Amino acid sequence: MAIREIKGGVFSIGVIDWDRRIFDELIPLPNGTSYNAYLIKGREKTALIDTVDPTKEYELLANLQKLGVENIDYVISNHAEQDHSGTIPKILELYPDARVVTNEKCKEFLIELLLIQEEKFLVIKDGETLPLGGKTLEFIIAPWVHWPETMLTYLKEDKILFPCDLFGSHLATSDLYAIEECMVYTSAKKYYAEIMMPFRTSIKKHMERIDGIDVDLIAPSHGPVYHKPKFILDAYEDWVSDNVKNEVIIPYVSMHGSTEKMVDYFIHALMERNIIVKPFNITKTDIGELAMALVDAATVVIASPTVLAGPHPSVVYAAYLVNALRPKTKFVSVIGSYGWGGKMVEFLTETLTNLKSDVLEPVVIKGYPKPEDFKELERLADKIFMKHKEQNVFK
Repeated sequence: MAIREIKGGVFSIGVIDWDRRIFDELIPLPNGTSYNAYLIKGREKTALIDTVDPTKEYELLANLQKLGVENIDYVISNHAEQDHSGTIPKILELYPDARVVTNEKCKEFLIELLLIQEEKFLVIKDGETLPLGGKTLEFIIAPWVHWPETMLTYLKEDKILFPCDLFGSHLATSDLYAIEECMVYTSAKKYYAEIMMPFRTSIKKHMERIDGIDVDLIAPSHGPVYHKPKFILDAYEDWVSDNVKNEVIIPYVSMHGSTEKMVDYFIHALMERNIIVKPFNITKTDIGELAMALVDAATVVIASPTVLAGPHPSVVYAAYLVNALRPKTKFVSVIGSYGWGGKMVEFLTETLTNLKSDVLEPVVIKGYPKPEDFKELERLADKIFMKHKEQNVFK
């Protein structure tokens, strides 16, 4: 990534990872990502806010060299995860007088994960400030965004918020700022869905505090800088709210065509009732797309055949994912088929215990669907239509 000055004495010096295609061996990265780091030069002190993934440390060090940085006084660690903290040991090796500035919980994590010596730390508390000379950093402890030790850093004079992962997007782009808003919105929403959605309640509380801060720029640690903060703040206000949309998500698998026939019929039944339907064949789906769809949907209907008395293993994974992400979904149900019996419905409903959702009566049939089975799918579609009307989601 090129070195670019955001404001006087504030530089973006992070790295674009154009080719990375999976994160944590779990999250697909169709558009790559970036590891953003920021250098702040005060009259008296210099601070580095976050570092980069260890695989890209040489690029960060090259940027520091290009800038002619001879001394770093403080390394601000907003979050201990290695894609942001992993190059801290190398920075401390090259700048031995630097202190790692973070909160007590993050200090514990960095000692455990990176074996940083305890004497290298300067521990701060919520609301404390750190003067650099004409530039002042203020620290906001924000646990569970998305780890228990996370914090935000605010540069008071320049009104820049450095929130690390919060408001981020996995997006490799040469744009410093969020110029292509449609593309950034989609990437940021997917990022929120995959990483932040389980912590929606915590984020909602932290955003109340951010609302009281005068912010001109939001500089996250993934994706472009928001030069129009309202764009991403409004998006998050919507995503973390309790409001749902007139949408039904259908994660499904079909082995011999019975469940697929049910899904096809059910899709059309919902569409006839003016309900937006988003089906996902789990054997072919990018889980990031499924996660993003879960952000707004009022209803999730899981569709599966029965395998050895239980749901298909791929559906089990999908149900586990839905449960882990904790979407604000209001209603859930199950449809599917079996050959000789089983406890598919019980297994899936017990898997979704994190959801604060009403369970609608499932439709599970024996063998290939028959006319009476389609009537049951119509019944479930009617029930969903009624429940959506009660939620006032029809616009």
